[in-house]
Amino acid sequence: MKMSDPKIKDATLDELSALSRDLRQEMFNLRLQQASSQLEKPSRLRLLRKDIARIETRITQLRSKAA
Repeated sequence: MKMSDPKIKDATLDELSALSRDLRQEMFNLRLQQASSQLEKPSRLRLLRKDIARIETRITQLRSKAA
């Protein structure tokens, strides 16, 4: 999910917050799997971290425009 992805670019603040919450929950679950040595795709953690950062960046941009 790149910043040019319409899912991020055209989303509202509420949608982005919900998406961020979902991705953070997924990351939590993957970390639990990693701790119990059941994680199949370790690269997914890295991708999630980057996606969360992209979403948080877009949230910050939207909040600065609103202020």
